[in-house]
Amino acid sequence: MNDVSLYQRVGGLTFFERLAASFYEGIATDEVLLPLYPDPTDLAPAQRRLALFLAQYWGGPDTYSQERGHPRLRMRHAPYLVGPLLRDHWLAHMAAAVERSGASDDVKIDLMQYFVRAAEHLRNDAPIALVDPG
Repeated sequence: MNDVSLYQRVGGLTFFERLAASFYEGIATDEVLLPLYPDPTDLAPAQRRLALFLAQYWGGPDTYSQERGHPRLRMRHAPYLVGPLLRDHWLAHMAAAVERSGASDDVKIDLMQYFVRAAEHLRNDAPIALVDPG
């Protein structure tokens, strides 16, 4: 069994900082996603939060949770109507960032499997199906 975290395999926080920076380079010019940010002229805070979240998720220090509490991704994204368009734009920028990251193919696969699942999990554009108790 491999006890080495992905965080360790990629060399630590610096990898996730570069990944988040690369991702936000795409966001900075995205006409669909950029308007969702409170200050579209300053993406640095969001970039930092993403890097810390990803580092923690993949086995790094819990700085994100210390600073912001439990990630609660669905709750944090609930104010936005996340449908296929937002999901696909987000995934396109993340896939490009992963591709440019210099990570090994196995790391890229691990990252993208997570990102695809997470992006779909955050969709909230469909009404919740209620089960008829009667």
